[in-house]
Amino acid sequence: MSKTVTVEVGLGARAYDILIGPGLLAGAGETVSARLPGARVAIVTDGNVAASHLETLKSGLERGGVTVAAAVTLPAGEKTKSFEHLQEVVDAVLGARLERRDAVVALGGGVIGDLTGFAAGIVRRGMDFVQVPTSLLAQVDSSVGGKTGINSARGKNLIGVFHQPKLVLADSGVLDTLPIREFRAGYAELAKYGLIDRPAFFAWLEKNWQEVFEGGDARIEAIAEACRAKADVVARDEFETGDRALLNLGHTFGHALEAATAYDGTRLVHGEGVSIGMVLAHRFSARLNLASPDDAARVEAHLKAVGLPTSVADIPGELPGPEKLFDYITQDKKVSRGALTFILTRGIGRSFIAKDVPASEVVAFLRDSLE
Repeated sequence: MSKTVTVEVGLGARAYDILIGPGLLAGAGETVSARLPGARVAIVTDGNVAASHLETLKSGLERGGVTVAAAVTLPAGEKTKSFEHLQEVVDAVLGARLERRDAVVALGGGVIGDLTGFAAGIVRRGMDFVQVPTSLLAQVDSSVGGKTGINSARGKNLIGVFHQPKLVLADSGVLDTLPIREFRAGYAELAKYGLIDRPAFFAWLEKNWQEVFEGGDARIEAIAEACRAKADVVARDEFETGDRALLNLGHTFGHALEAATAYDGTRLVHGEGVSIGMVLAHRFSARLNLASPDDAARVEAHLKAVGLPTSVADIPGELPGPEKLFDYITQDKKVSRGALTFILTRGIGRSFIAKDVPASEVVAFLRDSLE
């Protein structure tokens, strides 16, 4: 059996570990009780994940002496990141009489992690919480770094707080039950770390992506490398005032496309939006003469090889025109004082923060991309 890899997120007194490997749900009680002695917990999950993993986690916690005081099962899907379901989680935690030093456990993908982390951040002015991500996307991205929140009708993730977990348990074995579409969507975030500033990692993925999909040591190493990359950035810039914005590569375009599909997961899930967004970011960079078109072609070829969408035309159904897509972009939280900020690139692994990008250039590029 593969061994567990530990990656530390270095935040001084608030530092925490990401554990990556198989069998972590079954041993969760011993791991959690060592870090949060005496804590009672509430588990938050969704219907799909509960069917496969809730009992394994509950028994794993209880075997290690951790009392599960409540378990909340929410609907699966992006639309769960709402005030309605936030209130449901808050009420359940308070109803279980959990105290501030007790913990809320997020068992699920990015939606459950974001919502649960937000609830933990506001109940009793901040409770401990543990991330147990069950999707590849959550294991390499959303479970690490303390960004929590819900969506608004005006855009994605516009309501939330920074609230770091006490522990992340990334059980690589649970990914074996993940639908292939969801695994591919998470893979887009894996590739993102190579495209930001680790070109050797992107080249490694180009050669080894099939082994990552198959599981085993290659999968664990890919997840660990992505977590190291994110942990490094979070340690430098916890509250996204500088370098952390680089983690949004592909997300400005991707979030706009998600909003344009009304967060309809049958049409587009988050990682697919990021995949298309990263290709668009590289194409836009080439259009602005910042990077070679060959780099955009290489990114597109790899993402297409693993089965991800790479173009706006790959999204089923009608989409709004370029002006409306631009409106969604300007609602994105990465707009600062009306100035458009994009993560662009000078080549593979050479991404940078571009401020004051001309609106006219963006609209013209969107118009061409929709043709």
